[in-house]
Amino acid sequence: MGIFERYLSVWIAAGIIGGVIAGLVVPELFAAIAGYEFAHVNLVVAVLIWLMIYPMMVQVDFSAIKDVGKKPQGLVLTLVVNWLIKPFSMAAIGWLFFHGLFADWVDPQTASEYIAGMILLGVAPCTAMVFVWSQLTKGDANYTLVQVSVNDIIMIFAFAPITAFLLGVTDVEVPWETLLLSVVLYVVLPLVAGAITRKLLESKHEAHAIEKFTSKLKPWSIIGLISTVVILFGLQAPTIVEKPQDIVLIAIPLMIQTYGIFFIAYFAALKMKLAHNIAAPACMIGTSNFFELAVAVAISLFGLHSGAALATVVGVLVEVPVMLSLVWFANRTRGWFAS
Repeated sequence: MGIFERYLSVWIAAGIIGGVIAGLVVPELFAAIAGYEFAHVNLVVAVLIWLMIYPMMVQVDFSAIKDVGKKPQGLVLTLVVNWLIKPFSMAAIGWLFFHGLFADWVDPQTASEYIAGMILLGVAPCTAMVFVWSQLTKGDANYTLVQVSVNDIIMIFAFAPITAFLLGVTDVEVPWETLLLSVVLYVVLPLVAGAITRKLLESKHEAHAIEKFTSKLKPWSIIGLISTVVILFGLQAPTIVEKPQDIVLIAIPLMIQTYGIFFIAYFAALKMKLAHNIAAPACMIGTSNFFELAVAVAISLFGLHSGAALATVVGVLVEVPVMLSLVWFANRTRGWFAS
């Protein structure tokens, strides 16, 4: 394990702090970065995420993908957690906290908007960052690709009706450009690039050529992750400073939901006797969120400065450090699972 991987949590913490400070000192820089956007997808962040997941796509062996169906339990676990548990548990936890425990601190209208933002996060399973979490837990690259792809297909059809049901509205407008562009940027393009790269490396007939190539890319992948963290926290620095209490109130149920969903999935994977390289990515997909889509829908439904939009942004702030802690836990408990 290199210096980047060994001290990853330190680099992330530095990125968070540096991002907030930079966002306050040079807000015009982050305003310029925010301007590079298409269909609510920030193109700068898209490039950095692409840099993160490209090395993993090089490891995808298409000849092995056909065998994924022989081990369907991991895929079943992902789908059950993502579509039958997570959206509804998020709605329940949001209601418990903002219409119950935090009712004296937040007015009813704002509380309802915060719950709506949480629901949007809960209905949008991760598409891009899960490749990073999978790689950090030494997940099966082929299986992770299939899990993400199946979730993306289901999301196209299930996101709007589940969101409408949980929000109690019937006019939910899914920003299809955001959804489809994100799938292309975060799955299709890096997958094609990875397949071409793998083919070229295999044509050289050199021993361990793929492993040598991906090991050279690892530092750049982590630099992409840290840079993404800096940008996300820099963009939200004014909100973090202006509404610290509300951010804490939103973060508490989001963290409970995130850890809760992970451990439900993780111990289910144990009971199902899944291999760790399948179990860990399956749990990461169910735990992390497709924040680009959640933020875009929150803005289109409730407005840029709404409580719903703020809740989805807090989801972004919470996700990276929480997911890193879960990566650490998954790696420490590898011995619990079959090899």
